[in-house]
Amino acid sequence: MFDDRHTVLPQGTLPETDIHPVDVGQAGDLRDAQGLPRGSTGLRTRRNWYVAAAACAILVGTGVWSFSAHMAMPERRAVPPSPPVATVALPLRENVTNRTELTGQFSAVNQVGLRAQVSGYLTEIHFQDGQIVRKGDLLFVIDPRPYEIQLQQATAQRETAAAALELADKQVARTARLNREQFATDELLDQRAQTQRAAAAAVQTAEAAIRSAQLNLEFTRIVAPFGGRVSMRRVSVGSLVSGGTSDPTALTSIVSLDPIYLDFDMSEADYVAYRHSSVGQPAEAKTTVQISLDGEQAWSRTGELNFLDNQIDRGSGTLHARATLSNPDLTIVPGQFARVRLPVSPAQPALLIPDSAQLTDQSGKTLMVVQDDGTVVPKKVEIGALEDNGMRVITRGLLPTDRVVINGLMRLRPGLKVEAHLAPLSRTTKN
Repeated sequence: MFDDRHTVLPQGTLPETDIHPVDVGQAGDLRDAQGLPRGSTGLRTRRNWYVAAAACAILVGTGVWSFSAHMAMPERRAVPPSPPVATVALPLRENVTNRTELTGQFSAVNQVGLRAQVSGYLTEIHFQDGQIVRKGDLLFVIDPRPYEIQLQQATAQRETAAAALELADKQVARTARLNREQFATDELLDQRAQTQRAAAAAVQTAEAAIRSAQLNLEFTRIVAPFGGRVSMRRVSVGSLVSGGTSDPTALTSIVSLDPIYLDFDMSEADYVAYRHSSVGQPAEAKTTVQISLDGEQAWSRTGELNFLDNQIDRGSGTLHARATLSNPDLTIVPGQFARVRLPVSPAQPALLIPDSAQLTDQSGKTLMVVQDDGTVVPKKVEIGALEDNGMRVITRGLLPTDRVVINGLMRLRPGLKVEAHLAPLSRTTKN
C-alpha cells in the first residue's frame, strides 16, 4: 500500500541516476543502503510497488489453479432418496356379532346369616374370619350338657310309657278272655282298652320328646350349610347366645362363591334388539355373555344368561337380567362390579383391520390406503366394535381390496410414494 504522505513521481519521469540498488544488509536495514539516507521517498515507493505486484501475481496464480482444479473434477449427479417402506394388509372378512356393553354386579347364589337355634354358652369356634369352608364343616359349638340331660329325661319317659303300654296290653288281653267266658263285664273291657290307648299315646309323646332333645343337642353344633366364604365371627367363646326366640343371636354369615351370579340391567332398546337376535333359535338354546373384570384380560370370562325379569321397571325403564358363571379359583366376590357384553344381533359378515391402523382427527376416523402406483391416500371410515383380538370392525368406507397401512404410519403423508409390503391378517392378529 502506498504511503500518501509522500509525493509519487509520475511513471517515466524518474531519472536513471536516482535509482540505485539497495543492499539490505544482514537485517534488511535501509540505513546501510549506499547513498540513500533512511526514509528516502523514492526507495519506499519502489519497494511498495514490488510488494503490490507480487501479491497480485500470487492471487492470479491461486485463482487459475482453483479454476483448473474445478474444471478437472468430474460432475456428480444427485441420487434421489429411496421411498419409505410401509406394511399393508387387506381387510379381514369375518362373521361378527354386534354386542352391547353393560355394567353388572356379582351376587352369591346362596347366602345366609347363621343364628343360634338353642340358648347356651358358646364353648368353641372352629374357623378363622374370612375362611373358605366346605359344606358340613363345624363352625360353632354351644354347651351341649343341658340338652344331653333333656335327651336322657326323654329317653326315661319313653321307657316308663313303654312299660305302661305293656301292662295295658296284658290287661286288655286278660279282660277280653274273661269277657268271652262271661266273667268280666263289657264296661271293664272298655276301660282297659282306653288305658291301653293312653299308654300307647304316652309312648309316642316320649318318642317325640326324644327326637326334640336330639334335635336341640344337634343344634349345639353349628355347621356350614354349603361351601363358601365365611364372614367374621360376631360372638366370642364364653358368650351367652339366645336361640328359639324372636331375636336369636347372630353368629356370622356365609356366601357361596362357585358358581356366582352377575346381575345387570338392560335398556328397553337393548332388550328389543336381544329378542330380535334370538328369533329362530331353539327355546332351549342358551345365550352366552362375555365378562370383563378389572385386573384381568378383557373379556376373558364367559357366562350363561339364565334369567330375564317378567316386566320392565317403570321408574328406570330397564329390565333386570342375570347370568351365571363359574368361579373355580374363587377370586370373584359378591358385590364386585364387571362389564358384560350381550349379543344383540346374529352373526353378519364384516371387514376388520388392526385397531392401531386407524387415525383420529376432528372429522372422524381415517385409514391410510396405498394405491397400485404406491401413492398413499387417506380414506374416511366409520368404525364398529373392537373385537377380543384387537381387530376393529369397519362398518363403512372401506373396500375388501383396499391395501391398508398397518405399520409405518408416522412416516407417511397423503400423496407420498411408498414401497408397500403386503402382510396377511388373521383372527389371531393382535393390536
